[in-house]
Amino acid sequence: MDYLKNISLVLVFILSVSFVILHHGWANYDQTKVLDFESVITESTYENPHAIAKMEYQGEPWTVVLAPASRMTARGLSAEMIKKGTAVRVVAYPHKKEKGEMRAERIYVDDEKYELR
Repeated sequence: MDYLKNISLVLVFILSVSFVILHHGWANYDQTKVLDFESVITESTYENPHAIAKMEYQGEPWTVVLAPASRMTARGLSAEMIKKGTAVRVVAYPHKKEKGEMRAERIYVDDEKYELR
């Protein structure tokens, strides 16, 4: 019985550590470099762990990491609102190492502001 309990504890520990390692959070984004721009979404996915929008910034394609879908839904930002062809304003931070990736702090759709953190 103690053997099974120990195995269970080890599995819980391993899963917990793997989630922490896999979750990238804000540490990988340079919060000293604020990118504030308008663009049109060329592609989007609305799913966990994070919704993603693809758009151009300064003539280059970028991947914009948004909030988890559940958080966006709770704040009134639906999948329909960030579909392909939607004009948005984004305030974001570039990834420290991955060229062409940024993490959005907020997004404006039809001049309505949605906080994503």
